Amino acid sequence: MSLKVTGIDFLKSQNTQQHHTDGYNIKNLVVRRGQPFQVQVSLNRELRPADKLSLRFGIGENPMKNRGSLLSLKPEREDFNGWKISLVKKNGKECLLSVTSSPNAPVGKYNLHVKTDTNIYKPENGVIYLLFNPWCEDDVVYMANEAQKKEYVLNDTGYIYVGSAYSIYDRPWNFGQFEEFILDACMYLLDKSKLSLNDRRDPANVSRAMSALVNANDDNGVLLGNWSGNYISGTSPMDWIGSVTILQNYYKTKKPVRYGQCWVFAGVLNTVPCRCVSTFDAAHDTEENLRVDVYLNEKGEKLNSLSFDSVWNFHVWNDAWMKRTDLPNGFDGWQAIDSTPQEQSQGLFQCGPCPVKAVREGDVYLPYDSKFVYAEVNADRVYWVVKKVNGKEKYFKVGTETQAIGKNISTKAVGQNRREDITSEYKYPEGSKEERMSMERAYSFIRPSGLTPRSGYASTMHTLGGNTQPLVLKEPVTKTGLQLEITNTEALHPGNPLEMAIIVKISAPGNWTVDLTGSCQLQYYTGKVQANLGTIKETINLEGTSEMQIPLKIAPDAYMKTLSSVEDEVLILVTAIAEVKETNDKLTKETSMRFEYPPITVQMPETAKLYNDFTCAFIFKNKLNVILENCKLLVEGLGIFKMTTFEQGDIMPGRIMKSEIICTPTRLGEKKIVAKLISNQIKGISTEKAITITERAEYPSNPPTAPTSPEGQLQAVKPQERKLGGEFYSMYTYQKQLEDRQNRKLAGI
Repeated sequence: MSLKVTGIDFLKSQNTQQHHTDGYNIKNLVVRRGQPFQVQVSLNRELRPADKLSLRFGIGENPMKNRGSLLSLKPEREDFNGWKISLVKKNGKECLLSVTSSPNAPVGKYNLHVKTDTNIYKPENGVIYLLFNPWCEDDVVYMANEAQKKEYVLNDTGYIYVGSAYSIYDRPWNFGQFEEFILDACMYLLDKSKLSLNDRRDPANVSRAMSALVNANDDNGVLLGNWSGNYISGTSPMDWIGSVTILQNYYKTKKPVRYGQCWVFAGVLNTVPCRCVSTFDAAHDTEENLRVDVYLNEKGEKLNSLSFDSVWNFHVWNDAWMKRTDLPNGFDGWQAIDSTPQEQSQGLFQCGPCPVKAVREGDVYLPYDSKFVYAEVNADRVYWVVKKVNGKEKYFKVGTETQAIGKNISTKAVGQNRREDITSEYKYPEGSKEERMSMERAYSFIRPSGLTPRSGYASTMHTLGGNTQPLVLKEPVTKTGLQLEITNTEALHPGNPLEMAIIVKISAPGNWTVDLTGSCQLQYYTGKVQANLGTIKETINLEGTSEMQIPLKIAPDAYMKTLSSVEDEVLILVTAIAEVKETNDKLTKETSMRFEYPPITVQMPETAKLYNDFTCAFIFKNKLNVILENCKLLVEGLGIFKMTTFEQGDIMPGRIMKSEIICTPTRLGEKKIVAKLISNQIKGISTEKAITITERAEYPSNPPTAPTSPEGQLQAVKPQERKLGGEFYSMYTYQKQLEDRQNRKLAGI
């Protein structure tokens, strides 16, 4: 009787736990390369020494042995392309086999068939997903630190840091790499990348391809970028609270999802294990000359129209961990990758992987895109005032900042819900000997331009005198020790006057006359000015070492209309230009600040049992002096419920909004519920709260089956109404603005 296979057990529970892939909500077996997994093969009779049995792993559309895309593994043959298979034990008609893939095997989906003599058995769910393995010492993505692996590979939630260097805040983000269809979406992108089988071995090639595919610019990738402020034909970038919905929609439609901005691109790319990195005051230096020119009018207001370059209040990219076998020694570890479409690299909108160590050391000749990344964190900012002289525009330099770009580089701390500053991984301390050496090294590969302004009118402009040779700019040393500080003197609540101040300081003895120009504008995080709010112009007298505070106050009427009409979050930009008449000392300073909002409170138990319902309430009191129009509450809880949007209507000043969800948890462990409130006036108040889901003490006679959606279900898809206290409430949710008096105790306000 010829040998035939009657069944195969992928021992999914055992294998996925050992491979740290048990979180994936998928029928198929998911394993990591370079690590053994076991399969149990059932046969029609006992296996004899003369029998031929082989496992065949095929990858790609037309697997062939001579291309390396079809592997035929026989237990008696020890090694094939770095793969190993062994017979663990025989028990009657069953064989337990152990398979170890090569630690540099191509990642992707493998079809497993079992061949016995002339028979081929094709099992159901016979596609095995093979992933990179940070737990395997021989894999180039190996990460020794267990806490880091837990954070960067297994944690499916995190924070993305945004705002401005003056006021950093966190946006909770659900990466959701284990959710339904997410792994399939990643595999679809891997196939779409058209990477060769050999290129799929190396995370440098895979991460570079993914940086291109997460944006839609060249290849119908995942997300369409949009910074126009008009998002009617899609979802505003501010309305996302995680990557799950984006990747699921993309996988379902195979069309780009509208719309993304940098933190959304980074959040989606981070679903491939790595860390999100935020840089504050990040330079977008289009000419890679390590200089960003900022143009001001005579009132001190920034001009959008003249600048090729820009300084973004923050920019978010990703760092992926790997050995760089394609580079000289010393550049392993974190590699910057960026999927926000900014500049083309080798003909595509892709960026990285760029070794973070190369950025710090100034080795900007190393692939990929290290000059661009270096400039993002190291460029100088040069301020020019544009004046009309005899009917022609002329440019006058009023300031240089050499330490203003690439500040407070941030990521989530390992195992903690706090911001970690990683600036020292990207840069040596400002002014240190190492920084100077790194900068000189970088400048030997980058040709910075001289002090000639670059703008849209560059070809016809009036050239300023002075050195136009490449030079390292120095922070200006003033004769008077002139310094500027910008601060807010009251909380910046929408609907209130914006009360700020410019502080002028002098440290040299003598009497000094200072001309001060100040402006206040609203700008997007990309540095684009949206509205001019007001200016001041004063001449002040200072004697000796002294300072003076000049108030800058903007009435609500000057900005509320703009704030309500834009779709994006805007920041308050204050720019000050000071000139000492006696010495001609000039100094320019700018600071971006964000509006401050009341919080959302989440009320729910600290623990809950698997499949046992619990109630989660979201409470928000409008403490602002303005009506919040068209409020939307976005909520998501991985392993608990899918992303859900509640239309809340308008919330009057002093009123309380309360929404409730009946939740049914479907996965064990610590889970987080993320909430975000958006209205015309506020573009995102975020919060999150954790709950620990534990095993039930005992199951009923018919335990509940896990729902088809990975996030679990809200209990009632159709609201089942019940009468409570004379009013109808939905078990699905009730959303009713309640009187302040009734809810003070409930909200804890």
